[in-house]
Amino acid sequence: MKYIYIIILLVVFTNCKNDKREESNNGVEEITETKPVIEDSLQRIDLDIKAPDKSITIELKQKQFIEKVDERKDLQKLIIDKRYLIEKEEYTINFKYPILNESLKPTNRNFNDFINEYYVNVTKTESDILENKLLCDSIEALKFREERFIDYKIYNVNDQLVSVLFYKENFYSGAMHPSYSFDGFNFDLNRGVFMNYEDFFNLGSEEELVLLINEKINEEIGKGDLYYDCWELSSDDFFESKNNFVLNDNYVEFYFDDCVMCPSYTGTYSIELPLIELLSVLKKFDANPLVF
Repeated sequence: MKYIYIIILLVVFTNCKNDKREESNNGVEEITETKPVIEDSLQRIDLDIKAPDKSITIELKQKQFIEKVDERKDLQKLIIDKRYLIEKEEYTINFKYPILNESLKPTNRNFNDFINEYYVNVTKTESDILENKLLCDSIEALKFREERFIDYKIYNVNDQLVSVLFYKENFYSGAMHPSYSFDGFNFDLNRGVFMNYEDFFNLGSEEELVLLINEKINEEIGKGDLYYDCWELSSDDFFESKNNFVLNDNYVEFYFDDCVMCPSYTGTYSIELPLIELLSVLKKFDANPLVF
């Protein structure tokens, strides 16, 4: 009887240990199942933190571009600053643009006529704003003031050519920040004519230039600085923007609208290509001021 009693005690003790081990295992499984929930909540917090940062970087990107130095001060004898301002209850139009001094050369009128009659088309801008308001389904949107702002940067190449970059700030209804778009014009001061892509670059060279631009973009992306979240330029986007470039004695700078090459919150609006790297695509003729 003594031995039987001892055996019974051992069996009971063993069962108790097994029950505790099972309870312990069940507890570990419950903790493991809750981990993904903790990670998800942390990820949501990270996204919430990044949202206001994008607003800050958009403002910084736009400020850096606006403060970019051009040659306006050096060209005071050549250019005359003009401004067209319309302020109404529904919208504001604020255009700043240059005209060339016709007393220096009569053919400068060709530049002025184009800018006044075609580019600074205030009537069309007004109709576009009113049309956008009428198309909007929201009555609240009609209460937003629209603003169209145009300013410019200007450069000179060998006293032979002026490069003008117009940049547009478009404030759309309800948007926190303006979107940016660009138009580039290059005017030959000697001949009194505008020059476009085909006047500087070989016919059919667009695909090669896209490759050169994408090499530059990938170099910047690899540095991990300003160009995070940027992407390679498509051929279609380049063909659409190929005349949006400015020149100086050392490089060509192509400009692209918001979200063509980079999102609005990072990168830059332009890519600089040194002339020395463009020898294979530059057109070789005397009227090309980039030939050296």
